Amino acid sequence: MEEPTAQFSDEELMDNFLAMDDERIQLEAPEFEVEPLPVGFEDATALGCSCLAKEEEGNTAKMKKTTIKDKVEAFHLRKSLNLLDKLHEEKDLFIQKTRGELRVCRQRMDLLNKQQESLAAEISAERDANNMAAMSRLQAASRRLHTELENEKDLQSKITAMLKDSENAMWHIEIQKGQFEDFRKRNEEEAEARQRSLEIHAAQQLQKEKETLERVERNRLLRARKSLHVQKELGQKHQKLVEDAQRNHRIAVKFLKASLGRIREREQEEEMESRKHMKRRMDAVLALKNSITASRETLKKFQAWGQSRAELAKQKALTEKEVILAQGGDAFKHLVHQRRHQELEAQKRAFEEEQKLRKQEIVSRILKEEAEEENRKKKQHPPSKATDGWTLRDKTWKYISDFCEGKTAMPASHLLENEIALHPKPTCLLKAISSESMQMDLGSISTEEEVLAEPDIPGLWSKEYKTHQVSKKDMEQKPVGGTKMDKDILARTMEQLRSGVVHKQVVSGREFKGRPFNSKPEVIHFKDFDIGKVYKKKITLINATYTINYCKLVGVEEGLKDFIHIDFDPPGPMSAGMSCEVLVTFKPMINKDLEGNVSFLAQTGSFSVPLKCSTKKCSLSLDKELIEFGSYVVGETTSRTITLTNVGGLGTRFKFLLDSEFFEMEEPQPIMKISSLYTCEDKSLYEKIITSLSEQQLDINESSPVDIPSRKESEKDETEIVPAASVITMAPSEEQAEITLGEVTEGEIGPFSSVKIPIIFTPVIPGEVQTKFKVMFKNSQCPTLYFRATGIAVDVPVWVPRATVDLKICMYDRLYQDSIIVHTRSKAALRLKFEVCKELRGHIELVPETGYIQAQSSYSVQLKFLPRHSLPEDAGKYFDENSRVLEAPMTIWVADQNKPVGFTVQAVVTTSDLEISPLEINFGYCTIYEAIRTEISLSNLSLLPQEFGFVGLPKYVDIQPNDGFGTILPLETLQLDVIFQPIKAKEYRFELICKSEINRCFKVSCQAVGVHPPLELSHYQIKFSATALCGTTVSRLYVINSHLSMNKLTHSLPRIGSEEATPVGPTSFEFLPPPNSPITISPSVGTVLPGKKCLVQVVFQPVLPHEVILKEAMQILNKEKENKLFQKETVQRKETWKPSMPVVRVHNRDRPTRASTPHTQELHRQELSVSSNEYQAAQANLARSFQGKFDRIVVPCVVASGDIKDRKELEPLSFSPHNTLYLELWCPAVAPSIVLTSNKGNSVLNFGDIAVGHRSIKKITFQNISPEDLALEFSVLSPSGPFVLINPSKKLCSGESQTLALSFSPRESTQVQEILDIITKRDTLSLTLTGTGVASMITCSIEGNILNMGYVLARESVSTTFKLQNESSLLIKFWMQLESLSRKRDETRQQLPKFLTSREQRTEIVGTQNHNGQSVFSVAPVEGLMYPGKAQEFTVTFSPDHESLYFSDLLHVVLFEKKVFHQILLKGAAREHMMFVEGGDPLDVPVESLTVIPALDTEHREEAEEIKPILVTLNYVQFDTDTPIPPATRELQVGCIRTTQPSPRKTVEFSLDGVAWLQHKGFSIEPSRASVERGQTKTISISWVPPADFDPDHPLMVSTLLQLRGDGKETYKVIFVAQVVAGI
Repeated sequence: MEEPTAQFSDEELMDNFLAMDDERIQLEAPEFEVEPLPVGFEDATALGCSCLAKEEEGNTAKMKKTTIKDKVEAFHLRKSLNLLDKLHEEKDLFIQKTRGELRVCRQRMDLLNKQQESLAAEISAERDANNMAAMSRLQAASRRLHTELENEKDLQSKITAMLKDSENAMWHIEIQKGQFEDFRKRNEEEAEARQRSLEIHAAQQLQKEKETLERVERNRLLRARKSLHVQKELGQKHQKLVEDAQRNHRIAVKFLKASLGRIREREQEEEMESRKHMKRRMDAVLALKNSITASRETLKKFQAWGQSRAELAKQKALTEKEVILAQGGDAFKHLVHQRRHQELEAQKRAFEEEQKLRKQEIVSRILKEEAEEENRKKKQHPPSKATDGWTLRDKTWKYISDFCEGKTAMPASHLLENEIALHPKPTCLLKAISSESMQMDLGSISTEEEVLAEPDIPGLWSKEYKTHQVSKKDMEQKPVGGTKMDKDILARTMEQLRSGVVHKQVVSGREFKGRPFNSKPEVIHFKDFDIGKVYKKKITLINATYTINYCKLVGVEEGLKDFIHIDFDPPGPMSAGMSCEVLVTFKPMINKDLEGNVSFLAQTGSFSVPLKCSTKKCSLSLDKELIEFGSYVVGETTSRTITLTNVGGLGTRFKFLLDSEFFEMEEPQPIMKISSLYTCEDKSLYEKIITSLSEQQLDINESSPVDIPSRKESEKDETEIVPAASVITMAPSEEQAEITLGEVTEGEIGPFSSVKIPIIFTPVIPGEVQTKFKVMFKNSQCPTLYFRATGIAVDVPVWVPRATVDLKICMYDRLYQDSIIVHTRSKAALRLKFEVCKELRGHIELVPETGYIQAQSSYSVQLKFLPRHSLPEDAGKYFDENSRVLEAPMTIWVADQNKPVGFTVQAVVTTSDLEISPLEINFGYCTIYEAIRTEISLSNLSLLPQEFGFVGLPKYVDIQPNDGFGTILPLETLQLDVIFQPIKAKEYRFELICKSEINRCFKVSCQAVGVHPPLELSHYQIKFSATALCGTTVSRLYVINSHLSMNKLTHSLPRIGSEEATPVGPTSFEFLPPPNSPITISPSVGTVLPGKKCLVQVVFQPVLPHEVILKEAMQILNKEKENKLFQKETVQRKETWKPSMPVVRVHNRDRPTRASTPHTQELHRQELSVSSNEYQAAQANLARSFQGKFDRIVVPCVVASGDIKDRKELEPLSFSPHNTLYLELWCPAVAPSIVLTSNKGNSVLNFGDIAVGHRSIKKITFQNISPEDLALEFSVLSPSGPFVLINPSKKLCSGESQTLALSFSPRESTQVQEILDIITKRDTLSLTLTGTGVASMITCSIEGNILNMGYVLARESVSTTFKLQNESSLLIKFWMQLESLSRKRDETRQQLPKFLTSREQRTEIVGTQNHNGQSVFSVAPVEGLMYPGKAQEFTVTFSPDHESLYFSDLLHVVLFEKKVFHQILLKGAAREHMMFVEGGDPLDVPVESLTVIPALDTEHREEAEEIKPILVTLNYVQFDTDTPIPPATRELQVGCIRTTQPSPRKTVEFSLDGVAWLQHKGFSIEPSRASVERGQTKTISISWVPPADFDPDHPLMVSTLLQLRGDGKETYKVIFVAQVVAGI
């Protein structure tokens, strides 16, 4: 490898070496090891050794020139030495720290040993005291100390090993340092030599700098001498200016007193005039009030008079009607003819009045023209001889004279003579009328005399006029424009054509509305055009719609087609944002302003671009309307200029003159324009004058018509127009002579130019002078401009030009200065003393307080204003606290002059405070994963705008907007956002400093607590995609527990502020979404183990707010009720024609009570539920009109330590509010593409409760409301589920509706729910299918399913009830069927009886029946509905018609028309007598004989009374054991039947015979005799114990008689059979 050949200087190497020395090497102390030296270090060592060898060889090598290689070697050696020094220092420091830790570890071990010894002593003491609890606690403490001691020993061994390794490394470093000791000494010697050379170089440089400084000083002295000479010359010039000012001041002093006196007189005159004006206004108000009162009374009189006339006319019409009817005529026809006649008369009178007014107008115009002719003849040569023959004027005069003789009371000739006598000279009014206009009016009049006498419609005045008969030929002809039908057909055809061209543009569900194309420029304006030239302009049309559009030129308006030509090539389809150009060519032919539109037609509608063409015009204006000369001394002359500017494209001639003068331009204005102007302004006045001329005779004392407009013009302060060719000037007063115009007062002003006119002020008399001027123009379209000039003439020797020194707006504690110039007219020097009022001496200062002003010069005084905060209190009356305005009077005392010169210092004093609210901000607890924003208000209490800025903000605080900088306007309040985001868990205390532009500081103290929660979220913000209404969007995130260890060196520990760190372990979380939000989080509660994460699913399902739906539902409900109420009132109105009037009034009186009140509306609001029809309809309507919505939802997630599974049932986890995480959700909702049109828009299709095994079908209809066709897909329903989609489809066109059929057939008793998704490319419509399979769960109140009706007397009936409870949620239809009435009854009878075929069941299901053919048992109700949760009560009636013990039947409970759900066995017995006996063994069959038993009477029945047997069998069970044996027992029941028939006996008595003998046989009978009440039974208990002489092989059989006495007598033979049986 070649060596580098570049050479480096000593200075560069020094810089590199210094930079290398400053490098820092970071080493980890606990794990430090002596690493091998860097690459090249050993080479550097070898090089160092070689250098030492070279030194030993001889001094010849030292004398050689240092090469690059030597310098590089020296650089590497120096770097190695620095590295070794740093390693040595760091290793030494680490060894000291390690020894300190080892010493501390040994101290802890000694302490632990001592604690163990003391614990051992305490344990032995507690063991002797037998205190087990304390001994267990101490043993645990001892074990803990032992563990800590072992840990300390391990730590000691580690530290010892680490210390040993560090010492070895230290020795190795010292050995390496020793090898470089010689190089270190040589390096130090070289450094000293280099330092000496640098000192020599510095001394030389210092000498050079001293010489340069001397030259600079000499130049400065030369410049100072030159500046002194210039200042001296400026002082001389200033002195000359001061002397001139003093001279002018002395001239004005002598006029001061006169000016002040004149000012006072003028003020008094103005006050008197104001009082007079106020009095006139009060008198006018009173007169107006009286006039209004009189007018009201007159109006009332006229109204009463009109009413009386109307009543009279009405009575007259009624009278005429009655007369005509009495005569047998047609009253209606007469009234119509009379009304038409009146209308004709009124039209005739109106026409005559109009003709009369026209004639009067012609007369007035002729008179005016005559006056003009006379004036014209005076100016011209004498007129020539009149020609013979009648002229048009003569004929007109002749016609007027003839007409006036026949129509008016005063002849026209006499009127003309009076007019000429009264007005020998032409008047202003007649001169103002244009002769040209008169000729134009007369030119339209025919020369024939009959024309003026004939009406507008020929034959209208003739009585012989007949109606014009139209021929059939003319009737058949169609009008020029076609018939009305043709016009309607044409209009409909054009509308259809336009509708075919123009289409609505809908993109992404949004319809474009507005202007389809934008024009640049928006208006096509041709300004200042010349006739004959051609002007062209290009405009650009830009497509502003959503998609492709077309543009077609329609054209320009009819009035512009002769001047405007449009060049437009249709560009075809244009995308959104594309543009095309249109060329507009304008060729003016007339000098006239034109306006119109250029029309275009787009696919979305027509639009137009405005077009304007404006002629050249004069636009003249003055730069000021008021010229203030200020104060000047009498005798001085000053001038100001006023500028007349023309910004138009047409020039004109101008003339400046006084307001009181009149000037007419040399070229007279067109008379037609003056006449039209006069007519427009005073038309009403002119008509009144002409009317007075025609109706009344002119009186000499009256004022002429000319005086009236002149009087009106004088009231309006307008100049009277007089036809003259020169200027008529009023006699100027003294004031008017002081302010005059300059030499140039008239001239030409060209287009887009300006002219300056001087105005000269030469004060003569002290006081205020004001003069008005006007500017007139040759162009009649230019209005006259007015301005005025004011000046003040003073005569004081000393004056201040600024009577008021306005310091504008000042702040407290800020110094403001201004210079006040004092002038003098005196020819001698004066001593001035400047005085400040004593109230403001602490705030205002005039420097100097005393001075001398030279003759006819000026003097400058410095004003210093430093307002303190005590200014409002000190200033007193000079300061207005509300407006903050200070008006301080200053006084200048002049020597030898009693009256001082005053001036006023005016300022608005304001504060410079900025108010921050609040001054203290507590952000509370904030996690490191979030930021807290709070608002502060910054108010500017000053009247000046101030710049502000929050400076020195910590990195975890941000202020917006503009990062806390800006400008705040006067008295403005800004809302600033302070955003705090902690970077770690600790307590924060800091200040926000706001500085204003004047360096004032305003502080806000803040405090917060940073929190590091134990859990974190993978995403803190979720932005959902646009979701359709009632659609669903799912997003996922993770809850992560990254807290694995308590080592704070590896990672930051979760903690709250400065509290203890959260322990490692399972951590639980819970999301708390806001109520009524469209957000669902699952799982919302969970536990995350350390190092694990939990998946959380966030579901966004936008729905309409309940309140909005409720409001819409209320509107629908109110509308329906209004319709019902309207229909009801309509029916009532129809019915009210039939009843009498009083009834109608009652209805009307009751009607307001039916009006809805807020209370009823509130009740309706409460009645509305989610399942109501109105609610569902409102929800569907709102879904169709939904425009979209965006919500931002923040969901808190609270965190707690521990596992949810470990908590008790009622014990909640301790969630810390400070360890709360926040999840931000962006939820955009859009309108759905498919909406439900059936089921009131409800997406839940509830089949309700369906019995198991049954099937229900429901249909649902949905519609495509999007602008495009949609392909449909359906999610798969569960194949084994109960729901089936019957008719799926694949496509749904735009605007089309489709109906789906769904079936539900449950197979088991359970609630089932499935989701059917209708999937499109835009969104998904989810249908929730739900239904409940219900088994018929009915419980019967009868236990054992046997209903025993008991004993009843024959031919009587008894009833009892039982209930069936419907415990299902299904409405059940039931039927009650008796087996005896079933169709299978005949088949059952063909079978053998049960007692023959079955030993277990002897009785038949259908037992004994009535002989009369009626059913023994009856049930009510037979069928009906059992509502869910309700009980149905049934009544069973037992009605036997003969005696039997075996009445029975089977009752079937049938559900759903086919299923027998329950069976109840009905039993009963009938007796002829009221007593009965039950019990014993059966001795007969339960089937009656088919033979008919003859009925016997009572006597024979008693004779034929038989003894009925009763068999009672008793089995005594004997066991082999010695246990006592219970006796054998049986029971008999003796009862008395309750009856409704009268009976002499109310009880039944019974008795047993031979009781003592039975007792001898071992029988015990209790009771043997008793009586039984009606409806009661008595039990006879029979027990038997074998007697001593009983033979077990032979059963015992004994009998006794049981006699019953009631309504009859019955005897029963009770046979007792007793035997002993062996027990098992």
